Order: sequence, then structure tokens, then C-alpha cells
Amino acid sequence: MPSVHQPITVRVTSEAPQSVDVDAWVVPVFEGDDLDGLAALNEASVGHLAAARARGEFTGRAFEVLTVPLAGWKAGWLVAVGAGPRTEYAATAARRVTTTGALAVRARRLTRMGVLSRPLPAGGAEHVVQAIAEGAFLANFEGASLKTADPRRQPWLDELVIVAAESAGVRTAAARGALMGEATNQARALVNEPGNLLTPRVFAERAVEMALTAGLPIDVLGEQEIAALGMGLLHGVARGSKEPPRVLVMRHDPPGVTGGPVLGLVGKGITFDSGGISIKPADHMDKMKGDMAGGAAVVAAMCAIARLGVPLRVVGIVPATENLPDGDAMKPGDVLTSAAGKTVEVLNTDAEGRLILGDGVWYARQLGATHLVDVATLTGACMIALGKTTTGLFATPPAWSDEVRLASERAGERMWPMPLFEDYRELFRSEIADFSNTGGRYGGAITAALFIKEFAGDLPWAHLDIAGPAWAEEAKPYQPKGATGAAVRTLVELALAAGAWAGH
Repeated sequence: MPSVHQPITVRVTSEAPQSVDVDAWVVPVFEGDDLDGLAALNEASVGHLAAARARGEFTGRAFEVLTVPLAGWKAGWLVAVGAGPRTEYAATAARRVTTTGALAVRARRLTRMGVLSRPLPAGGAEHVVQAIAEGAFLANFEGASLKTADPRRQPWLDELVIVAAESAGVRTAAARGALMGEATNQARALVNEPGNLLTPRVFAERAVEMALTAGLPIDVLGEQEIAALGMGLLHGVARGSKEPPRVLVMRHDPPGVTGGPVLGLVGKGITFDSGGISIKPADHMDKMKGDMAGGAAVVAAMCAIARLGVPLRVVGIVPATENLPDGDAMKPGDVLTSAAGKTVEVLNTDAEGRLILGDGVWYARQLGATHLVDVATLTGACMIALGKTTTGLFATPPAWSDEVRLASERAGERMWPMPLFEDYRELFRSEIADFSNTGGRYGGAITAALFIKEFAGDLPWAHLDIAGPAWAEEAKPYQPKGATGAAVRTLVELALAAGAWAGH
């Protein structure tokens, strides 16, 4: 199978861009920009940049692209990308502008690009340099890996040069951004895989390959180990498939770190979700190959955390299975017993993600997690509430919710805090079991989160419902259609910021 993403060699320099040996320069240009600081580029473009501004061809509105040849520089091309108003320029804009420009560079079949780092209004050179590195990596991805003949296939970027004031912090930020971008692409590659090729066993094999490369210890639990742990919720979902379930267990134990918090990351790994006996409509069921996006995010984030050497103990748990209807499948009305000993009445077999997450969250606690985050493409209800580009954040206590939200802001991944009304627990009350697996149509995202909370105990816990942003239905200048790698960067940013929340 052809590769779907490639790493890029990244370096930071304070050299004059005229003398840097690249194929093209990507430059953010603001709305209403008087081209202050870009006079040399305009001159090298033989005035084309200013002329395009003057005639309204290129205004600087977000993600407009103008490509013109350069004269007298080592680079042959200028790719100017609209960055919107200067006052609104932030790391997220820098990331998206870079991706947009890098895609334009690849479309010209060029492989070496430079980016002129333009400062944020409030400073923060390290943030913008990290975002630029991430953005370039996100452009070095192809979703059409299974086409046997694709004339549109473009060469990979192999070099990125960022012009910025050099410092140890800036160089570290560039390296960190490269790792973050690569981890996001790893998750995208997994989520794009068809369900017949990425079964639970293959998912586990891929995770092992990724973990070994990252130096991350990983164990894969098979059917016997799952049964020994009493994971009845996972087993119940897996019964309808001939593919056996797996549980991925990753541990990041950095040398010298023996105390302090343990971050537990749990990802939903449903490699295909038909809905089971409560079968889904045929329309768009093909997208259910991506119901393991939360699990992919956890695997990729754990590998990035290990490669960055984050001084924090972290455990990652991904229960993986298919949800299919056959003669052995769980039925509406069945009662399952979780590893925590809680009994669950199954009212809808399509509410399976929360079931496997219940056993996964319990197991993370058994492995010593003191702070929990679960990630899942869990509910259509969250998409109805927040749309396709926003993650629902359900968390307790408020201080932990704030830390996760701040991590998402640093990562450039939009999240919105959602309520956890305790009286909504009545909606999934059962007459014959401890509770049921669904609370009905209304408030569905909240009741799903509250179900998972039943297994988190009193620990700080956050649930990220990425049903909307995990898959881009429509292409944007900075995001082709397909998997997005949602939540990967947020999880890594949260681990990196442990010093801020360790005492919570």
C-alpha cells in the first residue's frame, strides 16, 4: 500500500530569505496589509504582489492564495496566503495558513518550502513556529492511498525552513510541532482505513508498530485476558462479530518519574459500527469505519508523548471491536455486567461506544490513573448541538475542564464545555439493572457522557465527543475531505502542561 504521509526535515534560521535554498516561500499576508516588512519580496516578484493587491485580485482575506514567480532569490516562487485581519492572527491561523500554502506548493510539484514567520499581535514566537511546523506536516498527507492509478498524486514535501529569530525555545517548538503534525497524520491514516482492512486485530498490529517505533511499551489483550478481567461490556459488543476484540494498553513511564499524577487516556476503538441489531440506516454507514477515531487519537498521542519524553506518567487504553449483527450479537433487553461489577440493560445496541469505554475507563483506573480523558466519536446528538467542527467537552471538576479546554486552545482544536446535569441520570434508569445504556433522544450527548462518568469514580475526568470534527465532509483550503486526526494535539498539549494541573 502506498504511503499516505511522510515526515519533513524542519529547521529554523534567521538568515536572509533571499539566500535560503528552497523552491518556494509561503508568506502570510494580512487584510489591509501595507506589505510592511515584505518590500523585498514584492520587489523580487517584480511588483506582482503589490499590483495584485491594488487591483483587488489578492486582498489578504483568509486562505486566498496568490502564486507568482520570484527573481533574484534562490527560491523560484512566492506563495502568498491570505491571513485575515492582523489583529486576529493567532497560532491557529498560522497553522491553517501554512497548510494552505504547503498544499499549493505541493500542487506545483515542489518539495522544499520556506515560511516567513510573521509575529502574533501579542508575541509568542514559539507558539507560531510550532503551529507552522504542524501546518506543513498536515499538508504532507494523501487520503487516496488505495487508488491504483492517480495522476493527481503529488510529490511529498521533504524540507521546511522557518525564518524566525533563533533561540533554543524556538528550535524546540519547531521540533515539537513536527512531532505533533506527524502524530495527527498517523491518526488520520488509521481513521481513513476501510473496515475490511483495519479490523481490531490489524488495528492492534498497527498500534504495536507505531509504539515500537516511538519507544512506547504496549501490550495487546486478547479474548482470554479480556474475559479474565471481566470486561462484560466490551465482550457484549464484540459478540456479533467473527473478529475477536482487543484491548491496547500503552504505558509511558519516563525515567526518574515515580510520583505525581498519572494521566489516563481512553479511546473508543470501534473499527466498524453497523449499529448491531439496532442497525443504522444504509445512508452514510460507510463512514462508520471511522468510529475508532478516538482510539486512533489515543494511540497517536501516546506515541508523540513518548517521543517528546514528557515528564509525566501516562497510560493509554483502547478497547477495540466491531459492532455487527449476527446470531450471537447482543440484543435490546440484554443485561451485561461490566468489569466494575455494574450491570447495564442494553436498550439500543447502537449505543455501544459508551459500553466499551466504561470497561476501558475502569481499567485505566486499575492501572493507577489519577486524571482521566476519554475520546470518542460518540453521539450524533453532539453534532446536532455543536455542528461538525466543534468537540463537546464534558468534564468534572470545573478546574479539570478548564485545563482540558486550555489545552485544546493551544492545539487549535475547538471545544465547547457542555453540562453534566445530575438529574439527567434518571433518563437512563433501568428497572432491572443498575442503569441502561441510553437515555433516549433528548439530551443524548449529555446522558452518554453521564453513562461513562459512572465508571470514572471521583477522579478528575473529561469526555471528548469528537463525532463532528473527526471527519471533514467538505474540503476546506487547509483541510481535505476525510479524517482530521481530531484531539491528538489536545491530548499531547494536556500532557505537556501537567505542571499546571498536577495538584488538581
